[in-house]
Amino acid sequence: MGMLDVLKNFISELSDSPEPKQFIHDKLQLAEAALLYHVMAVDGIIKDSEKTLMAELLAKHFKLGDTETEDLITEAKTAEHEAIDLYNFTTILKHALSEEERIKIIEHLWEMVFVDGILHELEDNVIWRIAELLGVTSRNRVLLKQRVWKRHIKKEHTASSNE
Repeated sequence: MGMLDVLKNFISELSDSPEPKQFIHDKLQLAEAALLYHVMAVDGIIKDSEKTLMAELLAKHFKLGDTETEDLITEAKTAEHEAIDLYNFTTILKHALSEEERIKIIEHLWEMVFVDGILHELEDNVIWRIAELLGVTSRNRVLLKQRVWKRHIKKEHTASSNE
């Protein structure tokens, strides 16, 4: 059996193996999850409220079950730690997604920032960099920031007035 036959058998075995988890093949999911994780961790403190929101955003956006969501977050954490910069993640997303979809990612990132009620300078800066790399205009970035902040304040106000 020659080297070519060995290679053909190997490829055949791979294709007969059980289907790997969806997100392993979906670079878009992993790229977005890694950006969310990066924004969550950039201030050096990862809060439970941030972890919960990240899981909710990913599950809802990609229609994932609990186990798939946990696996995606684990994979994203690893990818983010191994990444030299944000360019690889943003390049994948910029080339594959429409402007509206890229804007939605920036909105999700602002949600991650404001879930703890505090805007850290590092968070603001990293979203500015990600928005630039994704081709989201400064105007849209700022409008999204204001919109998410207003939603967050409204939620906080409603929650405190119901107590």
